[in-house]
Amino acid sequence: MVKRPEPHVTAEADVRADELQLAWEDETDRGRHRHRGVRLPGGRRDGRRRGRSLLALLITVFILGLISGGVYWGFDKVRDFFVAPDYNSGGTGEVVVEVTKDQTATQIAQVLYDKGVIKSAKAFIEAAKASERSKEIQPGFYKLRLKMRASDALSMMLDRSSRVVNKAVIPEGQTYLETFKILSEATKIPVADFQAAAKDPIALGIPDWWFNRSDKKQSIISVEGFLWPDTYEFNPTFNATQILKQIVAQFMKTAESIDLVKTAESKNVSPFAALISASLVQAEAGVRTDMGKIARVIYNRLDKSMNLEYDSTTNYWRELNGQPRKFGLTTPEQTDPTNPYRTYGMAGLPPGPIGNPGKDALLAALNPEPGPWLYFVRIDKAGNSAFTDNYAQHQRNIALAKQNGV
Repeated sequence: MVKRPEPHVTAEADVRADELQLAWEDETDRGRHRHRGVRLPGGRRDGRRRGRSLLALLITVFILGLISGGVYWGFDKVRDFFVAPDYNSGGTGEVVVEVTKDQTATQIAQVLYDKGVIKSAKAFIEAAKASERSKEIQPGFYKLRLKMRASDALSMMLDRSSRVVNKAVIPEGQTYLETFKILSEATKIPVADFQAAAKDPIALGIPDWWFNRSDKKQSIISVEGFLWPDTYEFNPTFNATQILKQIVAQFMKTAESIDLVKTAESKNVSPFAALISASLVQAEAGVRTDMGKIARVIYNRLDKSMNLEYDSTTNYWRELNGQPRKFGLTTPEQTDPTNPYRTYGMAGLPPGPIGNPGKDALLAALNPEPGPWLYFVRIDKAGNSAFTDNYAQHQRNIALAKQNGV
């Protein structure tokens, strides 16, 4: 009987067929044939082998699960790379966001992201690029929601009802009491809150050295003079202290831009004296073109130890004490010894500013127009003044003013 040859199986094929099983075989089984299980009495196969196969299957499924999960995680990351992360709801809660002048869409997007409004800056940038109206976003404060779709945030910012306007216009020359009333009307914060906040000017950002003066007179430490006249939009969540800090900061910024401190000191004038002089110029000038001359009159009279004799300083004191300003003050009112701001019967500058001057008045105080003038009087209803260094001529100018109904 011819014996059939055994089928030839290569070692390589043998390895491929059993490589998963090999990983889980015990060291003691390595010498056994890999294709045949060990039969037990009665023809039963070794249960340990079936157990190992089941374990291998479970671990294989587990590994495949990890692989597929990794693929999904990787896909998710790749998707996020191409698709900007965005929330899928209209958001909740409320947050106030400020948009400043000349901000780009990218800068606005970063502000929204930092405030927790949007999930990514990129999502807002893409929404802005897709909308022509995005260019219509105005500087100001907006009430938005937290965790909202970028497109919804853009829509809200284009809706005027989302914009919060706490706008206040502070004219030049207003006193701090007048300024507080304006701020109160704009913000609905009581005047008393602003008065309380103003009790500590240093805490509002005015360095204490600002109140130094070289004429040996005592300064009155106040916010007067430091409340910069301008148009403001305030964060609706701000209190009185925060609002005054913002206004004082604007004064400091302007003072730095015109080099107020260095210019004053270069002319042997303390910055505080320059500020007081500017407040007088602002109060006395009827037109901007006269400011430089009025500043020169102030310095000329100080140099000659002459009293300034301005009714504006007495009227300021009257306002501080709840009395109305008055045209045609009497001599007793002008020389009232209880008035520290009087400039009749007292030489030198008053103890502090009498209002909040604007930029033109500050520049005039720093760079007065050259001239010998010692006197001036407003001579027409347009606000123009006549200047002279001759007292007799000054009297004639006063007569002209009366003639013109001033």
